[in-house]
Amino acid sequence: MTRHRVGGPLVGALLCLLTGCGPASGAASATPSRPPAASRTPSPSPYLPPSLPPVLPSARPSASALPSFPDGYAVSCAGYPAVSRVIALLRGKQVIGRSASVTATVGPLCAGGWQYTVLAESGREPLQVVTQGKPASLVLVTAGTDVCTPLVRTQAPAGILAVVHC
Repeated sequence: MTRHRVGGPLVGALLCLLTGCGPASGAASATPSRPPAASRTPSPSPYLPPSLPPVLPSARPSASALPSFPDGYAVSCAGYPAVSRVIALLRGKQVIGRSASVTATVGPLCAGGWQYTVLAESGREPLQVVTQGKPASLVLVTAGTDVCTPLVRTQAPAGILAVVHC
């Protein structure tokens, strides 16, 4: 009993169509032979790594989507609140003058809903500032050269207590 392979010619014809081969040119052909077609495989090119998607600037989250911060340690507030907001709060409370040129040397650092910032003003001692609340509605807890007040010692999260050294 002989076995016949089924589909052999069909598979060959399909492969021939997919790879673009045409009828074989024979000696009896009346047309002159053409030069062979260029290879269909691309030539090797130097390796180029895939391009990464562009980094888009992140939008500021809405007030309801503000980041939350751990209580156990102080971390950068990442602009929530911005230093300018802390300075504006202090100017509004007349802790620093309207024309005073101040810069942040530390922070704001956040732990829980509390913030700690150290500001420098030329010719003065560093001003430590402890605030509480959301950036748009900051509340001044205390400001000065020693911020370990009874309120800070009893209510501030552990992360703030650690950075103010209470």
